[in-house]
Amino acid sequence: MFEYFPGNYVWNLSVCIALESGGQVGEVDAMCRPIREAATRGEDAGTVEFMESWAAMADTLWDLAHEDLAAGRRLSAGPKLLRAALYYFTAERMQSRGSVRRVATYARALEAFSLGCEHGRQNCRRVEIPYEGGVIAGLFVQAQGVDGPAPCLVQVNGLDSVKELLFLNREPDALAARGVSSLIIDQPGTGEALRLHDLKAVFDTERWASRVVDWLETVPEVDPKRIGMHGVSLGGYYAPRAVAFEPRFALGVVWGANHNWGEMQKRRLAREGDMPVPHYWEHVRWVWGGETIDDFMAIAEQVTLNGVMEKIAVPFLVTHGENDRQIPLEYAHQSYDQLTASPKRELKIFGAREQGVEHSSLDNVANARDWIADWVAETFGAMK
Repeated sequence: MFEYFPGNYVWNLSVCIALESGGQVGEVDAMCRPIREAATRGEDAGTVEFMESWAAMADTLWDLAHEDLAAGRRLSAGPKLLRAALYYFTAERMQSRGSVRRVATYARALEAFSLGCEHGRQNCRRVEIPYEGGVIAGLFVQAQGVDGPAPCLVQVNGLDSVKELLFLNREPDALAARGVSSLIIDQPGTGEALRLHDLKAVFDTERWASRVVDWLETVPEVDPKRIGMHGVSLGGYYAPRAVAFEPRFALGVVWGANHNWGEMQKRRLAREGDMPVPHYWEHVRWVWGGETIDDFMAIAEQVTLNGVMEKIAVPFLVTHGENDRQIPLEYAHQSYDQLTASPKRELKIFGAREQGVEHSSLDNVANARDWIADWVAETFGAMK
């Protein structure tokens, strides 16, 4: 993994997310260079300086894009706005829950992303699915070159990501080129669901996943018999649980096998494994609830796939990075070994030769992304 900040995994992970999601190397260097000293103080200290540096670059791109728009250059403005959104989202996810600038930065990120998609003519439309007094917001990316309804892969993010970052890693584009649509959502506990509607994560993910399938069955462009779910990072728990208990899913995929997330929290309390975000214990209580660590740990105990994987009766792909420093490789083998009812189960470990060895392949997304897209298209029987 590219390590701009030696010894600071959490900050390096954010840099890699940005680079793998369309960030420009020169812009990333300009944002990181002034905060090198701040990174030496640990993963939590200095996150305000991180915000200031990354948001400043995003502000510059916002201004440049609007100069393009004033000159009628919409296609030049679009990519700048998407990069501005990427840098705003990256800055926001590094902050503590109570950060003064977090709310405003997230709002600007959403606005920049929406404008970037509009002016850049992206194959992406926003959707909203009512759920328990709030909204599950999503991004629908339509399959290309398909006459009639196409298969659709629901994509869910993890503990600290947002739907826009999953769009920007270009997996939806890879699927669309193979004849598969995508619905990328902010499920409860993430993105808009958490930030704007206070919808916490739940262990029984079929609660919200079934509502998403209900909605997809009303979309003319979607083949209701070919709907799958793909989870990234903590989505490696959400997706298998949903596929196991919602029979309308036709396949499932995980990109990082989060087989026993509850157990992993006990291991993290013992300082085993790297953290995904700063202010970790505050963040997980924001996502899941719990006034104290003990309250949160009681909730986390329910987040396990033991006794769940055996219920999956559709094709399922488990992928994992060989050098994942957050989630141990053993969990990938546990998930795969317990897929005893799946008619087509596959385990793919990304190794040094193809790269993608870190958590959810954030050291090199491209090869893993295409491998997963091929498996999904082939399993759905979609075009290539």
